Amino acid sequence: MLTYSFSERKGESLYEYLYSRIKEDILSGRLKAGEKLPSKRSLAENLSISTITVETAYSQLVAEGYIYSRARSGFFVAEIGERLSAATGKKSTVISEICTEEGRYVADLTANYTAKESFPFLTWSRLMRETLSEQCEELLISSPSQGIYELRKAIADYLFQFRGISVSPDRIIVGAGTEYLYGIIIQLLGRDKRYALEDPGYGKIGRIYSANGAPGVHIPYEKDCVDLDALYKSGADVLHISPSHHFPTGGVTPIGKRYELLSWAKKINGYIIEDDYDSEFRLSGRPVPPLQSIDSEGRVIYINTFSKSLTPTIRISYAVLPCELSEKYRRELGFYSCTVSTFEQTTLARFIERGCFEKHLNRMRTLYRARRDALLQCIKKHPHYDRVKIKEADSGLHFILEIATDLSDSELKIRAKEKGIKISCLSDYYYGEKADSQHKIVINYSSLSEKNTEEAVERLFEII
Repeated sequence: MLTYSFSERKGESLYEYLYSRIKEDILSGRLKAGEKLPSKRSLAENLSISTITVETAYSQLVAEGYIYSRARSGFFVAEIGERLSAATGKKSTVISEICTEEGRYVADLTANYTAKESFPFLTWSRLMRETLSEQCEELLISSPSQGIYELRKAIADYLFQFRGISVSPDRIIVGAGTEYLYGIIIQLLGRDKRYALEDPGYGKIGRIYSANGAPGVHIPYEKDCVDLDALYKSGADVLHISPSHHFPTGGVTPIGKRYELLSWAKKINGYIIEDDYDSEFRLSGRPVPPLQSIDSEGRVIYINTFSKSLTPTIRISYAVLPCELSEKYRRELGFYSCTVSTFEQTTLARFIERGCFEKHLNRMRTLYRARRDALLQCIKKHPHYDRVKIKEADSGLHFILEIATDLSDSELKIRAKEKGIKISCLSDYYYGEKADSQHKIVINYSSLSEKNTEEAVERLFEII
């Protein structure tokens, strides 16, 4: 029976502490691959904690791939030891560094928008006024190429506290949107490199690479990770992925496969571009640790944006470069001017430093969770709920709705438009030839309001 002393948890919640201890035992080898874990009830009784606490800890470990469940048998330790060893050279040791343009719709389920009541206008305007009155001289000085130090320091502190990434501000580059950062990365790595992209995936990424003279090769994404055999055979030098919440399937890459990806990068002397675009909005359990936090070889380029957490119109994104690439950037590309104004950078730095960003994220998680739950409740109480299946609804701002129908995906979208609902299907995100009959709708729900959720669901069921 697993036994832990909760007197040492130092401010962590009970489930976080339990999750961390079991994770450590798995990584250290004290819990072996295939070993059965105690049932939720028996472990709760042994540790004198609630069953809900154990269930939450187990759910997080399942989400990250450390354990898996087997129907009517319980929970078991996943096989990750050998992969970890292959990736780091040290068995069981993790090294961490410190209305639309096309027309009017009742509901648009294809994209996420920021409602005016969701943006912290009062706080933001106050910080803007402070910036103008207190730092007027600094605002007239050109920003360093990588962005002002204050913002990079604030981002570094945030990454350490909330994403488990320890990084020097000198390794952070601030830019106006991820598209700009992709272009910088291509220049750093070279247009002669072969870039691998997830299939299905966010189509705009492939177009950006192609426009920058670096056309990508598309690797099949299967359940929770790109096909590793296909990745090796592709001859790719760089892999662009979103392991903490894949778009559009919603899959989370488990820890074992993450180490296999790191092993691939090490073997070929390549790089992984980790797009952590909506990691802040995991609505069940704690956020899944990024791939960068277990990278001991300097093979992961981490990218994130404030477009999802604040608003797309902010246009502030950032990349964390490995040490070698960071030095190369300053040496070869340091002549670039930062594409974000010093005024906006300073305001955002203050917003993060003063805890406003954390408070905003907590408020948005509560808001999005309520919108998601209201939508799911409307779907589940519908008389024809037996015609659909809900998948990957615990993370990010979208989920998959699989429909039992004989209609093609193209017909589904046409019928939805006639009903005033704009939808996209999973088949829309495949490269090249794709099946038009997967019957899986990608539901983006963040822009839904309380007044249109029920109407949107009713019209959605009418099309099938």
